[in-house]
Amino acid sequence: MTATTDFTAVFKDMMGAFPIDTKSMEDAYKSQTTLAEKMSAVAIDAAQKSTELSAKWAQDTLAKLTELSTVKAEPADYAKSVTDFASTAAEAAAEHMAAFAEIAKKVQTDTLELMMAAGKTAQEDLTAAAKKATTEVTAAAKKAAAK
Repeated sequence: MTATTDFTAVFKDMMGAFPIDTKSMEDAYKSQTTLAEKMSAVAIDAAQKSTELSAKWAQDTLAKLTELSTVKAEPADYAKSVTDFASTAAEAAAEHMAAFAEIAKKVQTDTLELMMAAGKTAQEDLTAAAKKATTEVTAAAKKAAAK
């Protein structure tokens, strides 16, 4: 019979020499979920504002259509009514599109601010983790060299 090496003990010793910091993983997870929450809030806010704006635009258009569909005394009044409707619809479209552009601009600004903050936080976390890992590996190397 031949002697066999117990690789379980070898791997256990090897893994023990390289400690894993679960706290940094937890912190990274928390940072990512916080960022996701903030990004979701930006998206939901924009969706709510866009929906409100669309609903207002639809209500305004329906009100103007009601005026357009009323009976007129003179045939020329129908032409004037259609012209007035087209004019006010064009003005409303310009106003509402500008409002949609403002919503998009705010989303872009908020997203950029969140990403910049997340990048700064990630850089700080990585620097701290690298320093800690260097300290631990150096200590493990010194301990191994002393044996």
